[in-house]
Amino acid sequence: MNPVTVVWSMIAAACLTLAAVHLPVWWRNREARATLAFTLAATSTAAIAILELQLLNSRSVAAYAETLKWGHVPVALMMISLAAFAYHYLDADWPWLAIGGLALRLVSLVLDFTTGVNINYLEITRLHDFTLLGERVAAPEGVPNPWMAIAQLGVILLALFLARATVMTWRRGRRAVAVFVGCSLTFYLAAGACQAFLVYWGLVPAAPSTLSLFSLGVVVVMGYALSVDLLRARRLVLDLREREEEANLAADAANLGIWTRYIARDEIRASDKWRELFGFRPGEQVGTDQVLARIHVDDRATFAKRLTQAAREHGGYQSEFRLVLPDGRLRWIAALGRIDFDARGRALRSRGACIDITARKNTEQEMLRLRQDIAHVSRVSVMGQLASNLAHEINQPLGAILRNAEAATLILQKPAPDLQEIDAILEDIRNDDQRAGEVVDRMRTMLRRRELAMAPLDCGQVLGDVAALLRADAAARHVGLELAVPADLPAVRGDRVQIQQVLLNLILNAMDALDGLDDQSRFVAVTARRQETQGVEISVADSGPGIPADQLERIFEPFVTTKTQGIGMGLSISRGIVETHGGRLRAENNAGRGATFRFTLPLAG
Repeated sequence: MNPVTVVWSMIAAACLTLAAVHLPVWWRNREARATLAFTLAATSTAAIAILELQLLNSRSVAAYAETLKWGHVPVALMMISLAAFAYHYLDADWPWLAIGGLALRLVSLVLDFTTGVNINYLEITRLHDFTLLGERVAAPEGVPNPWMAIAQLGVILLALFLARATVMTWRRGRRAVAVFVGCSLTFYLAAGACQAFLVYWGLVPAAPSTLSLFSLGVVVVMGYALSVDLLRARRLVLDLREREEEANLAADAANLGIWTRYIARDEIRASDKWRELFGFRPGEQVGTDQVLARIHVDDRATFAKRLTQAAREHGGYQSEFRLVLPDGRLRWIAALGRIDFDARGRALRSRGACIDITARKNTEQEMLRLRQDIAHVSRVSVMGQLASNLAHEINQPLGAILRNAEAATLILQKPAPDLQEIDAILEDIRNDDQRAGEVVDRMRTMLRRRELAMAPLDCGQVLGDVAALLRADAAARHVGLELAVPADLPAVRGDRVQIQQVLLNLILNAMDALDGLDDQSRFVAVTARRQETQGVEISVADSGPGIPADQLERIFEPFVTTKTQGIGMGLSISRGIVETHGGRLRAENNAGRGATFRFTLPLAG
């Protein structure tokens, strides 16, 4: 086998091997368009080498002309792949040059099959022998085809496009890429074009075309560029793996479970700690349905809503929820995550971290129970203060019932009792019984130990019940208790007993502040009004001396009090109750005299 056949066959084989290696890379990653361009360039170079080998070994003018005609097809494909590679790999900014050059090349491809024997010659007169690598090869001689200038103009535009891309790559700081890739591609394209110009226009008589050698140079440069990127990607993978190990170590130290969900295929990849938290086995395939099945049924809808909202708003989310583990145990989880999107705004993946907060939740529940116990003790203490007046409040209807019963007995002893009078007496007894029962019910409600129960509340009814409990005490102290509640006030959300406890504390404190003042200025005003942003505001104002300026900022701290016999827990408990309801309790001195306490409650809706 002669050396020419060996060399050109090796060029074709090497290029086909490179194309076979890189085609699966692009197939697995369709975004790697430079790899696809390299695959097409290697394939077209192999085709050019095979056809060029036939040209060199041709023995007839007709065979040479036909092979040269078909040789322009892989050449056009080579130019397309070169332009695509430069566009995706270099910082190209004048694509119209490449488009113009390729358009001219495609026009010349049509002319290749319609004018002369091919685009290079109108007629090939004979073949000369030429010595290449010690062997005799064919070299053409004939009449040049003037339409060949269109094809060569297309090559010039493509060379200008490569030169411009090289300059822009240099200016943007990628100087090594500009020198070794941009300049090399421009050189091989220009060199191949110059050789074809000299040979086919007859400026170098009786010389063969060796375009495949220049095409091989283009393939080598492309392969070098992709290899450098591959080595860089390998280093990045190693760095990323090291960073991932560091992140996993930090996550394990913080007891965090890390996860990533690939949305398109609904696949979750997670750390061993995350699988332990959610009760999944190592290596078990996990999807969204499996995770939602582990979330407590009462928390599932809220968690799904947070995910949907994060996807709609292109942001992150935070959530706390309960897990029901396979063994039936409950575990509280705090999750923090975000969703990544592609350039078109489509959700690609979500990732985040989870941590076990069961101990914290248990502590919070225990603290809540302690606060409720303290609040219950406070209510018992308040009711103890009101005991004598409430006893009088009960004795009044009981005494009226006794007197009405005695009167009814006397009437019934008459020979002709007045039944209408008996009817009126029985109605009075029923009303007095209801009065006494209401007082007892209010006392039992305030004294009962119970869990927090949020429900829609009518502010007017809540304030009326508190006023009924304090009416007797206010009368005994000669304090005027005034209520101002609009009829159209919306319902609020809260626990009835705890809100009543706050009102009792504030009103009793207001009445305590009036001790020692003259009777004409002793009043407490309780008002409620709608606030557009904060729900409903309830205020308790008195006409007392006000709060000392040095204690106004500390009045809600535990064990801080302005009363001689106080222990300083009532206002602290009240603020805790209001904040539990999502409101705020504050105090201020009035412009004239006295102080006002205000707190807000959220609307029931």
